[in-house]
Amino acid sequence: MKAFSNGDFSKASKVASIVALAFISVTFFYLGKHWSDGSQQLVFFTTRQTPSVSVSPNSGKSFDIASLITANDTQSVPVKTFSSEQVQSPPTIPPPPPRSFQRFGIVDENGTMSDDFEVGDFDPDEVVENWATENGTKVEDGGSDSKRVRVQKFGLCPSSMSEYIPCLDNVVAIRRLKSTERGERFERHCPEAGKGLNCLVPPPKNYRAPISWPKSRDEVWFSNVPHTRLVEDKGGQNWISRDKNKFKFPGGGTQFIHGANEYLDHISKIVPDIAFGQHTRVVMDVGCGVASFGAYLLSRNVITMSVAPKDVHENQIQFALERGVPAMVAAFATHRLLYPSQAFDLIHCSRCRINWTRDDGILLLEVNRMLRSGGYFVWAAQPVYKHEEVLEEQWQEMLNLTTRLCWEFIKKDGYIAIWKKPLNNSCYLNREAGTKPPMCEPDNDPDKVWYVNLKPCITPLPENGYGAKVTTWPARLQTPPDRLQSIQFDAYISRKELFKAESKYWSEIIEGYVHALHWKKIRLRNVMDMKAGFGGFAAALIERNLNSWVMNVVPVSGPNTLPVIYDRGLLGVMHDWCEPFDTYPRTYDLLHAAGLFSVERKRCNISTIMLEMDRILRPGGRVYIRDSLNLMDELREIANAMGWHVTVRDTSEGPHASYRLFVADKRLLRA
Repeated sequence: MKAFSNGDFSKASKVASIVALAFISVTFFYLGKHWSDGSQQLVFFTTRQTPSVSVSPNSGKSFDIASLITANDTQSVPVKTFSSEQVQSPPTIPPPPPRSFQRFGIVDENGTMSDDFEVGDFDPDEVVENWATENGTKVEDGGSDSKRVRVQKFGLCPSSMSEYIPCLDNVVAIRRLKSTERGERFERHCPEAGKGLNCLVPPPKNYRAPISWPKSRDEVWFSNVPHTRLVEDKGGQNWISRDKNKFKFPGGGTQFIHGANEYLDHISKIVPDIAFGQHTRVVMDVGCGVASFGAYLLSRNVITMSVAPKDVHENQIQFALERGVPAMVAAFATHRLLYPSQAFDLIHCSRCRINWTRDDGILLLEVNRMLRSGGYFVWAAQPVYKHEEVLEEQWQEMLNLTTRLCWEFIKKDGYIAIWKKPLNNSCYLNREAGTKPPMCEPDNDPDKVWYVNLKPCITPLPENGYGAKVTTWPARLQTPPDRLQSIQFDAYISRKELFKAESKYWSEIIEGYVHALHWKKIRLRNVMDMKAGFGGFAAALIERNLNSWVMNVVPVSGPNTLPVIYDRGLLGVMHDWCEPFDTYPRTYDLLHAAGLFSVERKRCNISTIMLEMDRILRPGGRVYIRDSLNLMDELREIANAMGWHVTVRDTSEGPHASYRLFVADKRLLRA
């Protein structure tokens, strides 16, 4: 055998080294793969919505997400265990999302943090066909002595109830009234306990997503409010007209056939001190028609509570809300309206068909209670400008009554007359003895309004000037008003500090909603805050320039903060959520409730409140509930039974907080 030379030996050694290195590499690869089997993979997750998983590139095996998240880190619903069948190969491609919803975590596909992510792409026009017309129930054994009945699916109400308002359409109760001559039939007559709404109020045939603001001010879909009575009765008065599949609103009214803008300019010329959008911020329009007066005031930074009864022109308020204009069903009859004293800077009545002088002026006394000191009453009606004997007598009666109320008659110009309420009680105290109406007794609370009878007396103004000293708009939105001190609740620190703290809190929350939940991209016009406090939620929406208005609801179960809400230049109403609200179905885009259910569940059934929420919420509308963790399962169960699309998220306080954010979208259901 030929001996190896030194060169040959060197070449052989190098080949052996390469082979050995390759063998060792392959060995470690297979050993590493074997040892990695069954181990947990790296998972990125977020609890801000229904759990959504992005898997690292070394994935491909099963993992149990429940072992990674403690009980307090999750939603109050069972956490699913993902198997290898649910995470498919190749590992670099995430599993396809269910249906059309996109869900991404805060970590994007490049592994970087991002706040631009989808939170659930909900289609407001999504239709669920063949929804049951009868409730589906399930009985669960609750022990030897009790059983729990769960509603698995709430059925649709009959189509005849598509515009049902429970407390205003209670025919049985209305028939039992002893008298209706003072308008009693237009007031609240709610169903008895246990006989309330127990089904989902259906939309009319061919219902479609409403036209967005500001276009909706001028036109709405006929199919959403399919009634032509107003067109037939008021077509010649420039209120409303029909054009094929739409109603059009020219912006006129009975007394302002040339348009609301010209009418508002006329009022401003008569009394420049009214100063719309500065001194005058909050207005009431009585007998509002389709609310064109309030609709056109919005462009002047004035917010208007447009009110009308559900009478022969019963769809006035429905039209107003479909347009995106603040409105509420209400009647001047025998009870106080649900607004506080000194709420409105101006109250307007244009042919509102109210006899203000009847019963010693008891209805005008209600206007006086709600009108802010120094505020204006604007009356446009036939007695102002027509010279017929009967109408002239009515005009003299009105002058006599307003004089006894100490209102200053400012001016009559054309078909408009304007009065001003006094700033203090000096005129009242200097009236002759026995002058009617008398002053109210000292124990009369002018802010107590829930089922309180009208009182034939003059509400005195506070001696300390509370209610009169509001700043001009927009400064008044964030200025703590004097009437903070009149709210009856315990406060361990300065009430002004509480006011500012609430405003700051909601400002930060809304900033998060706008940034992370894309509030500027969703329909957000008619908004209701179901437990409004001082109105900080509504103020935050204004600060963010969101094109919306808010109905601030103050529950009767808590302190009456309504005076503060109005002093800020906002709208609100008193209400008991154990009863239905006075509005038409499908009139709000967003319902917001913070801490409401944990309080009201002690007084009434949660499903009662949620069914009412479904009634007044538009298909495609959204619900945001911030409340205790232990309520989430029950809320989700009821929401699923109503066909809502639900997610439960952690709040900004993190997964260990004792409460969660419940978010739901209402779908369009059809039988």
